[in-house]
Amino acid sequence: MVFGGLQKFTLLDYPGKTACTVFTSGCNFTCPFCHNASLIGIDNNESRESRGTGVESRGTGVVLSCKKAQHLSPCFQHLSPCFFPVEFLSTRQGLLDGVCISGGEPLMQEDLESFIDEIKELGYLVKLDTNGSFPEKLERLIAAKKIDYVAMDIKNSREKYAQTIGVPEYDISPVEESIEILCNNTIPYEFRTTVVKEFHTIEDLLSIAVWLSRKQRDGGCASSASGKYFLQKFIDSENVKQKGLHGYSDAEMRLFINEITTILPFAELRGV
Repeated sequence: MVFGGLQKFTLLDYPGKTACTVFTSGCNFTCPFCHNASLIGIDNNESRESRGTGVESRGTGVVLSCKKAQHLSPCFQHLSPCFFPVEFLSTRQGLLDGVCISGGEPLMQEDLESFIDEIKELGYLVKLDTNGSFPEKLERLIAAKKIDYVAMDIKNSREKYAQTIGVPEYDISPVEESIEILCNNTIPYEFRTTVVKEFHTIEDLLSIAVWLSRKQRDGGCASSASGKYFLQKFIDSENVKQKGLHGYSDAEMRLFINEITTILPFAELRGV
């Protein structure tokens, strides 16, 4: 495992639960609006090559040292890059309900399953954030009851997916498969889209809504308990990969959700 940071407490990341969020490093997408852009290019190979030169290995996981952490974006200044997650979690038993594993893309991590096993042994619920590009790994974790909640990012309409994630000619079939896995109602989940003016129009959002509605209907989803869809307002910051992007106004976001809910009745706004 290669870790990039830790948020010690959150009431937002795991719906209805008190939790902490562990950030893993490395991602196979390069979304221009990513707020964790400093984690995209840090991968397992880089970390293994760095052991002994700024990275400490301790049991399960690789811990970024303070020297390595200097390359993380300012959004991680309030986190603790010099940490061993399982040791930290052992001190929070009875205080936190769950652990959110985010990134980066956590399913890229070779030791993710064994890390989750250690979290589970401490009695925590586990929420996984994913971009949906590794459906086989996702399905295996769900089938083995390793995870309790999944949040999957839907980056854009199918036609604009490759452009939006910064991977030319990307084949979205893995994303389609991951959506189908979640819509089978075997685990609580949510889909979410961060809305950026330069990448998303109302037509794109309606296309996503139709796409998800068909997948949920095919999977037998019939209520809000099956899985929600969130529109998230993009907020620019110094940590975003591409500078000069813009979010829509609160009023515009409310207009969007009003149209989306005609297709996905359980869609909601987040961050407005």
